[in-house]
Amino acid sequence: MVKVHKQDAACGAEIRGADLSSPLTTEDLRIIRNAWMEHHVLVFPDQKLDNDDLVRFAEYLGPIGDDPFIEPIPGHDRIAAIHRKADEKGRIFADNWHSDWSFMPVPPAGTFLYGVVIPPSGGDTYFSNQHLAYESMQPEMKEKYEKLTSIHSAKSAYSRDGVYAKHKFDGAMNITVSDEANKIQHHPLVRDHPESGKQGIFGGSYVVDFDGLEETRAREIIEELVNWQDRDEFVYQHKWKPNMLVLWDNRSVLHRASGGFEGYERRLHRLTIADSADFY
Repeated sequence: MVKVHKQDAACGAEIRGADLSSPLTTEDLRIIRNAWMEHHVLVFPDQKLDNDDLVRFAEYLGPIGDDPFIEPIPGHDRIAAIHRKADEKGRIFADNWHSDWSFMPVPPAGTFLYGVVIPPSGGDTYFSNQHLAYESMQPEMKEKYEKLTSIHSAKSAYSRDGVYAKHKFDGAMNITVSDEANKIQHHPLVRDHPESGKQGIFGGSYVVDFDGLEETRAREIIEELVNWQDRDEFVYQHKWKPNMLVLWDNRSVLHRASGGFEGYERRLHRLTIADSADFY
């Protein structure tokens, strides 16, 4: 039977007793989805999965989402590889706080990564609980943020002169830059979670401006938010093991990658779970 074990952290729970290589029962899925809404980040250790298993599990949770700017792996058009070779020296991919593809009109509800090749140390993924970050604000701080509309864009990352353009980021990741990255999208900075109803911050590194604010003031608020969201009391530091799957809710947490595994290959397979346009 599926059991949920809460992590001793600001978010996260470990799921035991679920074999994701086999079909799941309705009751198992109910427990998993409830735990996902409550804990925001779920860890499934010791799962020996092939790519078809990953797709099947994702489809239990919702339609598989689009992954702009990252090419899929051969033979599976919905799976992308987060990959770094042992001899790479450049920047770590996705090393700043973000919610996946928040620059889209309907960003993905969830993301999961599956550990295919995991180095012996380093490469931790950090998650910041954005419900807790909002709840912990003083009233005057909440009042400053709750009526702001964020402007999100992928320009600094995936435009032709973004940080992941080939002339700046020449690694194993199969990234395609595009003028599509220059588009902008508006989202409320503080919003209710569409399933749980809990209020939280919806921000991260794709926020480039705020509607109606002067540029200088917008940059000040972005910096304030980053400093607040990075506080230890909101963060869960996840340590990877091979054959481990991690699922998170992009509507509840920010996440970022980290290094510390120089000289070792690291490869994870990734899918996103689409959200409903009814929520946006």
